[in-house]
Amino acid sequence: MMAYQAGPKCMRWLGWAVVLMLLAIQPAIAATATATIVPENSNGSWQQADAYFRAGNMVEARAAWDRAADEYAAGGDARGQALALVRSGETSVALGEQVRAVETLQQALTLSQEIADPALESAAAGALGNAYAQAGLYDEASSLLNASAETAKAIDAPALAASAYNNLGNVMAYQGRPTEAESAYRQAIDAASRAQDNALALRASANLARVQLENNNPEAAAKTLDQATPRLQALPDSHEKIYTTISIGRLYQRLAADGGDQQAVWARQAQTLLNQAATDAERVGDLRAQSFALGYQGELYERAGRYDEALGLTQRAIFAAQRANLDDPLYRWQWQSGRILKASGQQDLAVLSFEQSVYTLESIRQDVNTGLRARQTSFRDSVGPIYFGLADLLLLRSAASTDADAGNADLLRARDTVELLKSAELEDYFQDDCVASLQAKTSGIDRLDPGTAALYPIVLPDRTEVLVSLPDGLTRYTVPVDSGTLTNEIRSFRAKLEKRTTHEYYPHARQLYDWLVAPIDSELGQREISTLVIVPDGPLRTIPLAALHDGKRFLGARYAMATTPGLTLTDPQPIERGELQILANGLSDPVQGFPGLPSVEQELDDIQQTFDATVLRNQEFTSPNMERELNQTPFSIVHIASHGQFEGDVDNTFLLTYDDKMSMNALEQFIGTTKFRDDAVELLTLSACQTAAGDDRAALGLAGVAVKAGARSALATLWTVNDPASAALVSEFYNQLQDPTVSKAEALHRAQLLLSEDLRYWHPGYWSPFLLIGNWL
Repeated sequence: MMAYQAGPKCMRWLGWAVVLMLLAIQPAIAATATATIVPENSNGSWQQADAYFRAGNMVEARAAWDRAADEYAAGGDARGQALALVRSGETSVALGEQVRAVETLQQALTLSQEIADPALESAAAGALGNAYAQAGLYDEASSLLNASAETAKAIDAPALAASAYNNLGNVMAYQGRPTEAESAYRQAIDAASRAQDNALALRASANLARVQLENNNPEAAAKTLDQATPRLQALPDSHEKIYTTISIGRLYQRLAADGGDQQAVWARQAQTLLNQAATDAERVGDLRAQSFALGYQGELYERAGRYDEALGLTQRAIFAAQRANLDDPLYRWQWQSGRILKASGQQDLAVLSFEQSVYTLESIRQDVNTGLRARQTSFRDSVGPIYFGLADLLLLRSAASTDADAGNADLLRARDTVELLKSAELEDYFQDDCVASLQAKTSGIDRLDPGTAALYPIVLPDRTEVLVSLPDGLTRYTVPVDSGTLTNEIRSFRAKLEKRTTHEYYPHARQLYDWLVAPIDSELGQREISTLVIVPDGPLRTIPLAALHDGKRFLGARYAMATTPGLTLTDPQPIERGELQILANGLSDPVQGFPGLPSVEQELDDIQQTFDATVLRNQEFTSPNMERELNQTPFSIVHIASHGQFEGDVDNTFLLTYDDKMSMNALEQFIGTTKFRDDAVELLTLSACQTAAGDDRAALGLAGVAVKAGARSALATLWTVNDPASAALVSEFYNQLQDPTVSKAEALHRAQLLLSEDLRYWHPGYWSPFLLIGNWL
């Protein structure tokens, strides 16, 4: 008998619409063979539940299966109770309520083990494994699904084995393991064929074709689909048949979009299948399926440039989604409508459709984030084009406007739209609601103090727009540089800047300056701007703009500079200079395979002498000791002089302590949730951290570290700097910070200037990677 432990219960659940996205849009169809196991006494509630489920009425189906489970329990029928719980749990998965699903399915698994029914145990384990897979808990899912398949094979239950293998293939596909996914799907097809379960074989075939397509093997995918499609007609009319038809039609659509000799044939096949699915869905009253089928037909016509027909189908898809109260397909079809209207030259209506799409998406953003995370896809890559598409339209309309007020309103709306995306990106990276917590406490930045300007680049596919916030308002300029060209220049600049023995960075420093700063240079001078706040986007997060060069001076020599992940994520308040209390932590010894940082000793000594700081060094610098100190004293500055790595995956991002690696969640817990944290930590200093060149998400994590930790600002480095140089700059920064008239940005500016005047450290690779993030005052 298999034995399982209860899994995590802190899962955030996918919304019903997101699960439908997984079922219908990405044909990672969760197969179940539980229907092949029926209770010995099929009571009225069971029959009612089964009818609801086949019709796609999931809420009613689950309620009826719950009633059936209670009735079987009351009658002492443990097997019937367990079966009803399995079906209820599977329906909860379909509804996106993963926590409820796991609890129900664990109960079913326990019952099946108690009555020693291996077939039921295999079904319960497989359903529980699928619930974990939908929540992105792949290790738990793989263990359960493998065990389910092995048990099913041992008792010669091919339908149960096929279900487990199909779902195991989904897990492998989500994890980017296409070869293993293909193997699992083929086993599912073979087992389903032996069980004469045509529907299950078709679902596994669709999944196999999807993996083949994503593995750049369209010929194999087309062959798989051509073999599977004729079997569709043999399926009885049902909710399941409709979604399988949509799934296969969507795959033909993707084949057609990729081009090739068979493009026209594949497009016709996609149209035929999607039209059939839409007709069947309308006949049975399945609004969800109807919305998907119509929406994808609209996309086919959009790609063909037949915009009137595309718009008509898309509007019908929107109407069906609205009638079914489905937000996930709704925002997609609203976005599609906006694209079609833009291509048709109907700019104002396109703006309206894009705004509706963003509004709908924002209402389900948490669920979408969770669903994308389960598929290891970033929010920016998946739905960022919606936000940028709206910003693009607003910027174009602003440029063409003859009404100054209307044009300025569109600029603000464009910036606010990109702000929404920046917030979503950080929530996606850190996998929590730290952004919402900060926004609830701050009002963002509407007006800047005299002498301060904010540069807000927006990188679009065909150009770069730079919004400039000045003390008296907002202006903009357009740079005719597309995102690919700008990104390549940024990557080259970063690579050359880290080579501290050459001037190879210089041409790139000049070029980026000419694109991003030169157009506003004279205006900054006329307004006597002394502080520049940069709100970088995408690849711009990976470079220090202080190292840009105008031909005479570095930008960082002219201005005090700060960076922030977003204007709504910044709380610009002057630091309280009364009695700064500092907790200084650091490692000078080599530990855990990382080299020692000898100059950290002097760095900590300087901080202690300057501020009478509390110091935890080497073996004293552990997570428990740091947590204890933060709970005993309301420190305003937390300094960590230790190796830190920011990776694209937050689970691999850490700060090194003497005997452990401190995660971002632990940092947040220590700094943001102690009893003194009604007033945020003013400054978090990380003096030896690094991000990988070319890793935009790693740089996003660094940019958001202050937000995550609950600090007003952070001082951190984009890459590891020479140990003595880092210690000298940080010591001078704190020395300047003693002057109550000097802002944090100016303190860093003076420290960087001092370091650049040292012949050993003149190269910008030494001093420019230090970033002041967040509140610059």
